[in-house]
Amino acid sequence: MTISAPLSGAMAEPEHVTASACPACVAAPSAAAIAAAAAEEKGARLMLSLPTAHCAACISTVENAVQAVPGVRSARVNLTLRRVSVEADTDVTADGLIGVLKGVGYEAHELDPGLLSATETDRQGRDLLMRLGVAGFSMMNVMLLSVAVWSGAGDATRDLFHWISAAIALPTVVFAGQPFFRSAWASLRVGRLGMDVPISLALILASSISLFETWKGGHHAYFDAAVMLSFFLLAGRYLDHRTRAVARSAAEELAALEVPRAVVLRDGAEVVLPIAEVAMGDLVRVRPGGRMPVDGVVAEGQSELDRSLLTGESLPVFAGPDTVVSAGEVNLTGPLVVRVTAAGRDSSLHRMADLVAVAESAKTRYTSLAERAARWYSPLVHILSFGAFGFWMWKTGGDLRFAVNISAAVLIITCPCALGLAVPAVVTAASGKLFRKGLLIKHGTALERMAEVDTVVFDKTGTLTMGAPAVTNLGDHPRAAVEVAAALAAASSHPLAQALVAGARAAGIAPARVEELREVPGYGVEGVWKGRRVRLGRAEWCGSEPVDTTATYLCTGEGSARAFTFADSLRPGAAEAVASLREQGLRVMLISGDAQGAVAGLAARLGIEDWTAGALPAEKAAAVTGLTQAGHRVLMVGDGLNDTAALAAAHVSISPASALDAARVASDIVLLGQDMAPIGDALRISRQAARRIVENFAVSAGYNVIAVPLALVGMATPLAAAAAMSLSSITVSLNALRLK
Repeated sequence: MTISAPLSGAMAEPEHVTASACPACVAAPSAAAIAAAAAEEKGARLMLSLPTAHCAACISTVENAVQAVPGVRSARVNLTLRRVSVEADTDVTADGLIGVLKGVGYEAHELDPGLLSATETDRQGRDLLMRLGVAGFSMMNVMLLSVAVWSGAGDATRDLFHWISAAIALPTVVFAGQPFFRSAWASLRVGRLGMDVPISLALILASSISLFETWKGGHHAYFDAAVMLSFFLLAGRYLDHRTRAVARSAAEELAALEVPRAVVLRDGAEVVLPIAEVAMGDLVRVRPGGRMPVDGVVAEGQSELDRSLLTGESLPVFAGPDTVVSAGEVNLTGPLVVRVTAAGRDSSLHRMADLVAVAESAKTRYTSLAERAARWYSPLVHILSFGAFGFWMWKTGGDLRFAVNISAAVLIITCPCALGLAVPAVVTAASGKLFRKGLLIKHGTALERMAEVDTVVFDKTGTLTMGAPAVTNLGDHPRAAVEVAAALAAASSHPLAQALVAGARAAGIAPARVEELREVPGYGVEGVWKGRRVRLGRAEWCGSEPVDTTATYLCTGEGSARAFTFADSLRPGAAEAVASLREQGLRVMLISGDAQGAVAGLAARLGIEDWTAGALPAEKAAAVTGLTQAGHRVLMVGDGLNDTAALAAAHVSISPASALDAARVASDIVLLGQDMAPIGDALRISRQAARRIVENFAVSAGYNVIAVPLALVGMATPLAAAAAMSLSSITVSLNALRLK
């Protein structure tokens, strides 16, 4: 920090400049810079929706198929969002990838989050709910007929009721089971056994054996069980759909902010255009209450903007001519005309959503474990099912009905949906919660690594502090002296002078009437007040001895000079963040390149006992590396160019959105707003997420250990298997929502 120079009109500009009325306004452009840097390194990025993907086996199938395409560098499936993100050379097209995925049995569509957002999700939910309603209505009617049969109805009545039940149940199973049948057929066509294959087989077997019994005039048919099986399977899938919607990810939060159309001014007339047709340089009108559709610069009008959903900042900020605005912000009070600098796929909001979606889809050691387990599931499921069928046919002396029931129960109960959801459900819920607190996760493994952190290292200037001075002893001086000092300071552009003016204004003190104001280069400002010459500046110029390196002095001709002292202003939430980290048992350190006095003072204010001053960039990186070699897992929080090496060396890293581009690119997480308090939440939520993932694995493993043997020995009917399988998936999703 270099604000200790004496006050003078000819002094150098400060090293840390915050020219914006609201520091939060740099957040979205900062994220855009991060995304742009990533795009330059990685080439083209394509996003495809996968409406039929639903299990862990789908992940490996889709990723292997896409990665086999020449020019594709990587493919990552986000099962919770049902999307695949592809990093590829620029000659790889979405249409080509869609054809490849169709060849392995998956429907795919190029994804534009601004147009898809919640609409597609709502459509899928309505479709499942409609089929669930049909299955429920049919189930009640078939069960009424079954009551009469089970109560001892005669042969003719029993057969009649069985045929009526068949007339109701068979069309219902065909209609309600379409989500399972379509997925199963798509996978079978390409020679793959997807997880919906055993479910579809179970529905077909339950219906077929009931029809066979009815045709032969048997005493028992199981149309009620077939319809109830459809109902419970659909209920499980719909509840899973709803829990995924509640666990809304950061990528979905950002995509939901995108505006599909904009009001463009063409030849003085307003034209409503899709956002894809808006070009750089166009003028866009944004009315009060509307969301900003593009990135741009205000050309006309004045208003206030709500940036809370992007940065976490709750207070609105002023917007006037030349103010930089970003897509997703809300215009509150007045109409604005914005000149477009980026729109659609090029907007900062779209790039942020794309960046976060990739991070949410990244592989961790947990996802790799789940995929390896799921890879063995599909063949094992069918081997167990057919093995159980053969064994019980031999054991019961050819009881086809009993053997088919057990085979169907095994097919259903072993579906590894819970295993497939164990990791993505938690990662999605955690990233969404952190985004709403103002933290943008750039790297998919950041949550996993942050849960292992035991040491947090902070930089000082620009990280724990704002990098701008603030007057600290205004209340120690008489009001009249402050009024004179404020009047003199208003005539200078020096950072200490501006900080003094801001402090007086915040205290409600108006400047005095001082005449003949004049700057004296290298010394300060002087003027005439009540016939006396007054000065504000260097201690020796004001006839005093310096008492502080960051102070300016006022002499009025009455008594000795008065010293106004300054300190770097603390970033909001810094004290809360440090206190939260200490409460969680973490070691907190402060390593800064600033002078010892400034660093010691800040450490004392925040209660940080372990601090280092005057550290060079190489020394910061060496300190982090040394902690790592000693077995510690370090979280580095920094913003400057001198922090870049330390950020890269840390186990996980965080940078404020106002940081230099190099620091933001090197970090794993970006703090969008000014408030530092969410850093404490990030450590807490990451640890919770790690526990929830382990719990989900335990639920999935425990379910299979208990349920599969029960099905094999005939103690679980297909209906009970459907309920158990759905319950396991819902339990995993609900457990992910327990993050606080």
